[in-house]
Amino acid sequence: MNQIDVSLIDWSRAQFALTAMYHWLFVPLTLGLGLIVCILESLYVRTGKEKWKTTTKFWMKLFGVNFAIGVATGIILEFEFGTNWSNYSWFVGDIFGAPLAIEGIVAFFLEATFIGVMFFGWNKVSRRFHLTSTWLAVGGATMSAWWILVANSWMQYPAGMHFNPETVRAEMQSFAAVALSPVAINKFFHTVFSGWMLGAAFVIGISSWFLLKKRDKAFALDSIRIATYVGLAAILLTWYTAHNSAKQVADKQPMKLAAMEGLYEGGNGVGMIAAGILTPGKQYNDGKDPFLCHVSIPKLLSFLVDFNPNSYVPGINNIIQGGYDTPNGKAISIEEKIQRGKIAIASLAQFADAKKANNEEAKKIAEQNFNDNSKYFGYGYFNSPADAIPNIPLTFYSFRVMITLAVFFLLLFIVVWYYTFRKKFAAAKWLQWVSLISIPLAYICSQAGWLVAEMGRQPWAIQDVLPVMTAVSKNYTASVQTTFFIFLVLFTVLLIAEIGIMVKVIKGGPEKMNETSGY
Repeated sequence: MNQIDVSLIDWSRAQFALTAMYHWLFVPLTLGLGLIVCILESLYVRTGKEKWKTTTKFWMKLFGVNFAIGVATGIILEFEFGTNWSNYSWFVGDIFGAPLAIEGIVAFFLEATFIGVMFFGWNKVSRRFHLTSTWLAVGGATMSAWWILVANSWMQYPAGMHFNPETVRAEMQSFAAVALSPVAINKFFHTVFSGWMLGAAFVIGISSWFLLKKRDKAFALDSIRIATYVGLAAILLTWYTAHNSAKQVADKQPMKLAAMEGLYEGGNGVGMIAAGILTPGKQYNDGKDPFLCHVSIPKLLSFLVDFNPNSYVPGINNIIQGGYDTPNGKAISIEEKIQRGKIAIASLAQFADAKKANNEEAKKIAEQNFNDNSKYFGYGYFNSPADAIPNIPLTFYSFRVMITLAVFFLLLFIVVWYYTFRKKFAAAKWLQWVSLISIPLAYICSQAGWLVAEMGRQPWAIQDVLPVMTAVSKNYTASVQTTFFIFLVLFTVLLIAEIGIMVKVIKGGPEKMNETSGY
């Protein structure tokens, strides 16, 4: 591994992060707007009122623009597993590729089949068939999210697999364990609910713009009323699944939890940092205070982990040193994991040599040594315990941004609901401005959540199995740099184009949508 160019790893990570973050600008709005469009059209079919048809078509047009560009960025993202992360794809392709293949075969074709009816079937099919097509197209998009999140969750918690020394690859033992792992189920619902929240914030914000411009008041208030109920339900469900996610992280990714809290020394009855400033340049063993200043809520972190305010939560130093109790016994140190990982790597090489020499006895010994230490195989590529620590500042601050904005949106939806219920929203100019400004905040909250999930997992491509540095393709660094900037320009142009088209649609308003044939 010493021969691998570190800059190649960094640029490969940067390119994948760039693609993923741009892609994630489109996915949550697709999920959120899709649900709202389905609800609006259901109201139209149920009541027969043309106002709901007009409202549906307006938001459906925005959904379509966003959906199309999201598909384009998503395809590029999947191709990067082969171009930039071929070692990863080869090592776990039998497992990781399965949900992605199902996503392409089932969910994508479901979307492709009914999306045409959804957009071009007005006045060509019955109302109920069109409504069914809309629900199926949006359901296909949600199913796409399911299978992609199954793949991502497996990287966080690699269930249902075993390593085969004969093929030197990870192989699937149980598809059900992969597809229905508790991490995958919770991550799916958390992601979808947060997408609903963003979609609701988007609809409320754009509708508030109409009110500020004194245009289409009835349309705007109808949209706000529906979006408020969606947003309020979504934010509550997002908080619930976020709590479940934190419990899973504490159980399966304790280093991530420690990074989220900037927690170096754990213990019983650990508080949660409400706000704080990390000490710049802090290292895990330098004796410095982790914070320049902070505000902590006593015992809250311990309580959130398992509803026991005095439960033990390990910090970064504790995880590195080991020795604390876990459900599976005493935790061993990172140093011991590294040594056992190196034994596993050496045993794998010995197994290959014995197989080549047809030495069955040596082969069995090597296989036994590997099986005894295979749990720590990935640690064998680390040079020191410090290699197992993620980027603390980025994870810590991203988590604070996410939580702060999640609280903001909970309060926003409650206030909007109150003003809507009392029929005072149309006169509340300050709330309309806050709603409009909240649109970019919803995107920041969503992106921050993914930064926590992915940066907190580092340095692992697959948690405790495959480090990022062993997953990268053997490319030329200059090639990855060049494509990075090509994608940066391409995605930025696509984003500007999407914003431009959506602004044009929004300025046109629902009246013009109603004048266009088929819309």
